[in-house]
Amino acid sequence: MRAAVLRQGTMVVDDVDDLTPGPGQVLVETIACGICGSDLHTVDHAHQFASTANEAGIAVFNFDPDQDLVMGHEVSVRVLETGSGVDGVGIGATMAAMPSLTTTDGRTAVPGYDNVYPGGYSERMLLNPTALVPVPNGLDPVVAALTEPMAVGLHAVNQSSAVVGRPAIVVGAGPVGLAVIAALALVGAEPIIASDFSPLRRSLATAMGAHVVLDPTGSSNARESFGLAVDALNDHCRPTGGPESGGVDADNAPVIFEAVGVPGMIDAVMSGAPANSEVVVVGVCMQDDQFRPVMGIYKRLTVRFVLGWSPAEFAHSLRNLAEGRIEAAPLITDEVGLDGVPNAFAALAHPAEQVKVMVRPNLASAGGANPTTTS
Repeated sequence: MRAAVLRQGTMVVDDVDDLTPGPGQVLVETIACGICGSDLHTVDHAHQFASTANEAGIAVFNFDPDQDLVMGHEVSVRVLETGSGVDGVGIGATMAAMPSLTTTDGRTAVPGYDNVYPGGYSERMLLNPTALVPVPNGLDPVVAALTEPMAVGLHAVNQSSAVVGRPAIVVGAGPVGLAVIAALALVGAEPIIASDFSPLRRSLATAMGAHVVLDPTGSSNARESFGLAVDALNDHCRPTGGPESGGVDADNAPVIFEAVGVPGMIDAVMSGAPANSEVVVVGVCMQDDQFRPVMGIYKRLTVRFVLGWSPAEFAHSLRNLAEGRIEAAPLITDEVGLDGVPNAFAALAHPAEQVKVMVRPNLASAGGANPTTTS
């Protein structure tokens, strides 16, 4: 079968081994797979990704960066075949899929971050039956592939202190930032202030529920850029704290989501944040970074790092899409077949005109004419 392969730091398209489901496994064909920011980072920082995961004790990301890797973990799939012992999974069923597989030797693998088991940038995958969630309500299966990034945003908000009426700032309106905005809107946070350089992403931030959307173009650095969001917060929230709190008391302090993932951004947010704010780091920065702990001490900040989602949050996110609580189809700005993946990765390195590019491995004609075509 064909796949887009990360090979020595370069995306190429090549043939890879066909797959056969073993006991307890399900063979699926990939309908759609979103290109994730983590995959973009992995192209340039695969060794840091793998070594840091190993140091952190995350065994499921234990891939060899010097060997071929078929990435892709934001997927919708169609069931082709089941291995022995699999019940309740119908052939031909359309599913949103979590990237999870128990290998025949009992190892837990994450297809997409495993050298042996390919992810969604391939024509077919092997998955656990428990990783498959039926796509309900006639939801377009291409849109269903947005379940995973939406679940990342939902998890970030669930892990935060965001509540009805509490202000929130989202720095970066890429796919994860937009998912955070959508989850904040469902929680009832207000105002939601978002910032991004891209006009397209700013318009989508408004569509996802942001009350104030800012363009940091012209700011000389990240600290000045974030200052625009704090100014907007002060304009929309009545100051209640004393001078030592920057005018914002603990009950009115914002929850700030850092969804950019570049060096210097955490320090910029901590430097500009009002006292008593909560900073939630959801952007994935692969490089070394630094911030000043004393800044957090002086301001009594809470800093939280979040990752991934739970199966319940994944299922909840799929329901949000299927029942219309989140209208996410506009986030899909292009579709490509496997041959278009290398160029799509290159284009997303400068993403002002793109948000979520969907890879359609089994649709030879994919090219962006209709982002929600299901044929």
